[in-house]
Amino acid sequence: MLPSYFTVKKEGEHEINIQKSRFIAHIKRAETESEAQEFILAIKKKHWNATHNCSAYLIGEHDQIQKANDDGEPSGTAGVPMLEVLKKRNLKDTVVVVTRYFGGIKLGAGGLIRAYGKATSEGLDATGIVERRLVQVMNVIIDYTWLGKIEKDIRASDYKIKDIHYLDTVTIEVYVNVDQVTSFRDWAVELTNGQCRLEKGEIVYLEE
Repeated sequence: MLPSYFTVKKEGEHEINIQKSRFIAHIKRAETESEAQEFILAIKKKHWNATHNCSAYLIGEHDQIQKANDDGEPSGTAGVPMLEVLKKRNLKDTVVVVTRYFGGIKLGAGGLIRAYGKATSEGLDATGIVERRLVQVMNVIIDYTWLGKIEKDIRASDYKIKDIHYLDTVTIEVYVNVDQVTSFRDWAVELTNGQCRLEKGEIVYLEE
């Protein structure tokens, strides 16, 4: 699992107009190829009367799955420029469909490449980019007498609290970067004069 990577927020849409043609970028996060293909089909169904529905997606930790489709535009003028934008942004698990409604003015190969690239880029900006970091959930188990101090110090640190469970003792769930687990252990032990118990929880991706 990658320690961190960039992807898009869940889903978004953005429209631009170039030489009377409408270019509508549809962006979505897709973690499998089937998810990406389902999204593309859904957009094609929604915009069945569009001139073109060009698409591109980049999926996998190491970009194992890459596809680009010009959907009737001259070869290499739509899908590939869209895919290149995803690569330049260092994005993963992302699918984009750019719907074009032809406005009557031909753009030429260079114009099409710029138009589809711009539509994709602005669509990504409108949707938003997030960083996903691999974190270890650490359970800090303490007596109630320590709660005020520990909670305050954690909130003042770079660590993030996931949840607090109030039972016979208090368990504070804390997100810790996977490469900072040892330093977090030392910090928590010192903070409580050794009066805490630490247990590892799940490993998850945290979005920021």
